[in-house]
Amino acid sequence: MQTICVLFGGVSPEHDISLRSAEAVLRNMKTENRTILPVGITKEGQWLLFGGKDYSELGNGSWKENPANRTAFLSPVKGMGLCIVNSEGKAETVKVDVVFPVLHGENGEDGTIQGLFTLAGIPYVGCGVLASAAAMDKSATKLMAATTGVKQADWLVLRRRDFKTDADTMCKAVTEKLCYPVFIKPCSTGSSVGVSKAKNTEELLAALENAFRFDEKVLAEAFINGKEVEVAVMGNYEPVAATPGEIDAGAEFYDFETKYVTTTSTPYIPARVPAQTLSAVQDWAVKIYRALGCKGLSRVDFFVTRDTGEIVFNEINTLPGFTSISMYPKMFAADGVDFPELIERVIALALED
Repeated sequence: MQTICVLFGGVSPEHDISLRSAEAVLRNMKTENRTILPVGITKEGQWLLFGGKDYSELGNGSWKENPANRTAFLSPVKGMGLCIVNSEGKAETVKVDVVFPVLHGENGEDGTIQGLFTLAGIPYVGCGVLASAAAMDKSATKLMAATTGVKQADWLVLRRRDFKTDADTMCKAVTEKLCYPVFIKPCSTGSSVGVSKAKNTEELLAALENAFRFDEKVLAEAFINGKEVEVAVMGNYEPVAATPGEIDAGAEFYDFETKYVTTTSTPYIPARVPAQTLSAVQDWAVKIYRALGCKGLSRVDFFVTRDTGEIVFNEINTLPGFTSISMYPKMFAADGVDFPELIERVIALALED
């Protein structure tokens, strides 16, 4: 009998996306010869073993009110596993064979919780501490990806303290290096949280103000007029890239609302680019995956410029969305790996030596 702890929720702005991903994972995970322990982390940081049977409670956010929930937490003590608090206030321990962290953003895919799993001696799905931390910080990602020789947009790192001290000087520094329009992105958020496009100084100030709400460090990046092409990668020592997909945002850019609220975006698998470009994008994705030391899974995002067809690296996501509309499972499904089989494969990779 195998015991799998599925972690979801978390304190990041991507909490609700995590709930939707976890619902899909739990619905598609095979249960034969397994004990599945769904453990949610509230926005306030409380850990609860979900006691319900209806996983739709995760998707609609009502899971934390289930009366059968119990306080639970992973012990950092090696070999102790999951501690579940009983009705008498005493902790019972359950050995965990593998953790599947369906967590996005802060404390979920930035190496923080991966460090806890490492201390606890529990195998886990996804990248290790270093790769998770590096991929979460967009500036660190760019520096490491540059070792592959991949083309990237021009970029500049900005700090909140400098913005508060002299916002006008910061805007001048941005426009001296980059031409409008520019993208402003918090360095350590995903799902396009806090991302804005600025076409003039007024919009730049507003974009910086917004981005610094989410992170102390912000990235200013040159606009690339291109198609958004994504590649799902899976593996440890021999990573495999799925058929690349393309997102037609149906909006000015693929922001949080376009991803998860409206229905204007349209996915295409394979991406609508020449066959040689599809192959080249896959090759670059694997190179970047290896350069960051990724394992298990990641989604690597690119632009393919509309005028010349040049491939430009955008970012990497070490715990991509697993919702019903997420591109990562869709890309592998296009290659014949359905959702349940995809889950089995990433779990097997977590247990691989």
